[in-house]
Amino acid sequence: MQQFTGDLDTDSQPPLAIPFAHFVLGVAVLLIGGAIAGLGSFVPGIDPAGAGSLHLLLAGWVGLTIMGAMTQFVPVWSGTSLYSRRLSVASLWLVTLGVAGLVAGFLFEYGWLPVGASVLLTGFWTFAYNIVRTLPPVRTFDITEAHFAFALASLLVATILGWVLAVDITFRVLGGRIAPSRLVLSHLTLTVFGFVLATIVGALYQLAPMFTQAETTAVDAHLAHVEMVALPGGIALLATGRLLGSTRVGTFGGVVFLTGALAFSGFLARQLWRARVEVGPLLRRYGLVVASLVGWIALTIPYWIVNPISVFTRFGGPMGTHLLFVGVFTLTIVGTCYHVVPFIVWYHRYSDRLGYESVPMVDDLYDDRIATVEFWLLAIGLAGLWIGDVLATTWVIVVGGNLLGVGILLFGANMAGVVWRHRPETVREVLATLVGRSTA
Repeated sequence: MQQFTGDLDTDSQPPLAIPFAHFVLGVAVLLIGGAIAGLGSFVPGIDPAGAGSLHLLLAGWVGLTIMGAMTQFVPVWSGTSLYSRRLSVASLWLVTLGVAGLVAGFLFEYGWLPVGASVLLTGFWTFAYNIVRTLPPVRTFDITEAHFAFALASLLVATILGWVLAVDITFRVLGGRIAPSRLVLSHLTLTVFGFVLATIVGALYQLAPMFTQAETTAVDAHLAHVEMVALPGGIALLATGRLLGSTRVGTFGGVVFLTGALAFSGFLARQLWRARVEVGPLLRRYGLVVASLVGWIALTIPYWIVNPISVFTRFGGPMGTHLLFVGVFTLTIVGTCYHVVPFIVWYHRYSDRLGYESVPMVDDLYDDRIATVEFWLLAIGLAGLWIGDVLATTWVIVVGGNLLGVGILLFGANMAGVVWRHRPETVREVLATLVGRSTA
């Protein structure tokens, strides 16, 4: 599992409209979540940091984006074809509707929770089945595929725990035999760290060397070996300790998990430091990802050691939550999109013209001025969220969140502009995909 880059088979990728449809719905869910987070403090009965908002961010924005990314790149990385385009579209709608049902349950009526959880579980399991059938069955996984396999396993277990929780909230089926808080913590551990973070780490093992053109050295390989054992192993131990209510197992798992996260941050930082390409929007955002990950680790160490099985420590304590969710998760997606979206559009529109006529470069497809303004909005907004967390100041959090929201809107507009200017027919293809056409 030492392979960091490989031959990418771009002929194996699915139609452009399928991953873009995931991205479109993901951004829509993110904007809804942002509106709840930004306005919820002023609307009675709505908790901007509650379970509804959390599911919009994780299962909606991050989950749908990861689904689209895996659908696009697992066939490319593995040199195979996507098992089923129809299942990909079906899982997209099932997850979207499941998230809507859960949010309706948390915000308005608990009776919707079992319905939303059942639909969401079906959607994620359909997605996982499609990706598992896509992965090569007879060979050793590389480091990216191994992380993806662990992420999918974590997702399957997490959705089962989530479904049990949703049913118990409505019908009290557990009868006090196991504390719901233990199920919640284990569910969140497998979702946030097992599925989302492991997927991001696995993807960046391929994307960082590819985008930086930096050589991987023996030190990088050693850091990767440490991470490959410590991060998945620590997550599994942490989830188990939280489910059993064992502080000792939880503490050990948390420390091992942080060791793996720190090893990976070292790997990514070394790739960025030794980059042999011009620093652009992608690398700038990856730099914020490294700073956020290291900052999150530093802020959360005391919580993992003292009481890792407390609800108060669910994401490592209150002061680092935005560094993880915005600084690591969201900025990884945003940064990656600044290369991936223009490249995919360029490949479909201009690659066959190369050598016959003048064609634009990949970085020429997006508006660099918008990218610069958006970067600073994201950076300042993230800093505002972190300062607000540390000082427990609501108005600073609201200002930081709104700046981030404007930055996300500009990012979405910039990516939409790439598609509209250079391949406008993709808009029609995405709409056709969302209504169930052209998916065979």
